[in-house]
Amino acid sequence: MSNPLKKTMVYLGLADEEEAYEEPTPQPAPRAGKSVEKPAAPITPIHRPAVVRQPAASPISEILTVHPKQYRDAQVIAENFRDGIPVIINLSQMSDADARRLIDFASGLSLGLYGRIERVTSKVFLLSPENVAVSGDGTVAQADPDAVPFAP
Repeated sequence: MSNPLKKTMVYLGLADEEEAYEEPTPQPAPRAGKSVEKPAAPITPIHRPAVVRQPAASPISEILTVHPKQYRDAQVIAENFRDGIPVIINLSQMSDADARRLIDFASGLSLGLYGRIERVTSKVFLLSPENVAVSGDGTVAQADPDAVPFAP
């Protein structure tokens, strides 16, 4: 098989081996003084099933609020989010550099587990798992100037 695209497709499992492999053609005998390259062995792709652990689709009974002080507090966030628990992260006690680093981590975590990350305020973020719907259009309600203030 001399087509590199076909070899790549077989390696990635996009084509069948029977279609791709041809009978090897006999190579001429090497001449004296020249090096001989051995033909590459055929590559057989490994088909591994994609196993993704999904949290149970049960009603939410808990929301975790975390006030991290250091980046190493990210482990608590990851463990709970991986178990399907929504996490509110309040970054007000962190330095700006560590806060950015933690949000980068949380973004990757939510992307990898098919969840969402949303900014609630400038220093508060919500990580919601895949099975949790968050409603709201993200706008702030404006106060009505003609409304009467609440009186007890």
